Amino acid sequence: MAVARVNNGALALSLDLSAIPMRPGGAGYYAIELARALSQRDDVAITALTRHDDAARWADLTGGRADVRPVVPDARPARLAYEQVWLPHVVNTLGVDVHHGPHYTMPERSRVPCVVTIHDCTFFDHPEWHLRSKAFVFRRAIRRASLKAAALVCVSEVTASALRTSCEVRAPIVVAPHGVDHDRFSPNEPSAGADRAILETVGVPTDRPLIAFVGTLEPRKGVAPLVSAFDTLADVNRDVVLVLGGQIGWGLAEVEATLGRARHQERIIRTGYLPDPAVPALLRAASVVACPALAEGFGLPALEAMACGAPLVTTEGTAMAEMAGDAAWLVRPGDAVSLGDALETVLEQGPSSPEVEAHRALGLALAATHTWAASAQRHLEAYRIARAGTN
Repeated sequence: MAVARVNNGALALSLDLSAIPMRPGGAGYYAIELARALSQRDDVAITALTRHDDAARWADLTGGRADVRPVVPDARPARLAYEQVWLPHVVNTLGVDVHHGPHYTMPERSRVPCVVTIHDCTFFDHPEWHLRSKAFVFRRAIRRASLKAAALVCVSEVTASALRTSCEVRAPIVVAPHGVDHDRFSPNEPSAGADRAILETVGVPTDRPLIAFVGTLEPRKGVAPLVSAFDTLADVNRDVVLVLGGQIGWGLAEVEATLGRARHQERIIRTGYLPDPAVPALLRAASVVACPALAEGFGLPALEAMACGAPLVTTEGTAMAEMAGDAAWLVRPGDAVSLGDALETVLEQGPSSPEVEAHRALGLALAATHTWAASAQRHLEAYRIARAGTN
């Protein structure tokens, strides 16, 4: 257990980190980077609430600057019950000013003001993209948070707008975009040949043009249209390889069926879950990165791709488009034809063409404005709103 800092007038925050798996996805990385950034501030004193088996990870991630309390059961069903039955008592006795639930939920009987992060609202408008039980649980959680939380954090304006459309919202909303770890995600590899060595360990060639996708393989990520677009593109481009970097999610049948029909299966590489060093290595090696999600709350892989200097193709009308703007080639969500055309345009022009160079330069400039320190500052604004609401 880490030793907490002396408060010295800092805002006392309890942060529920119990839902973050050992192999985190986008929302998991958000919680990790937020905890890191907050722990580096002198105006916040963190009590980290973790699973029984996960205390050491969070003590390490926060550099010993958080009071780590391994009080939450390890099993997911028990955690859900614990949050409503026992966590309110725990939070009420910690002496904190604010409690933050970074993944949609909150202890509803807490006397301490709660801040809740809403990542996206697809549980309402596209429940078919989720397990039925998961959609039910999170629709209820989002509705309750919208009514009962002292403040809400939305990760993009797109998400904030969708939340207002989907629910009655009484809580004030603070939009806090994600940051990017610029030490890890950079156009420059850590040392000469490091990227090649890392990619070889996960079976990715470095002597071929690569179309890279990073994310969970699930319906809303647009993987099936991407596979279809690649299959058509591969008819005329005999060298290009599609790399699907990510773990298997829910509802993979559509992706598997599309892969099964693909004429160029031998040039589609599925890496599974990528170790942390392999993600920026893949993004740097890619001729183009595809983030074709049908909807996202934010779309962290798109930001990370731009930070690595990769040309980016993503979907219009989404949070990725909000974040990337003119730095990306935008296509209609779910449209394999327009996706294939955009990928072909980038590949044909090549990395040194004026258009590709202009997009890359703009992407690097935009990515530079996104830091986890800036995101933490926006979260602190939400915490202060929540605390002030009780005074």
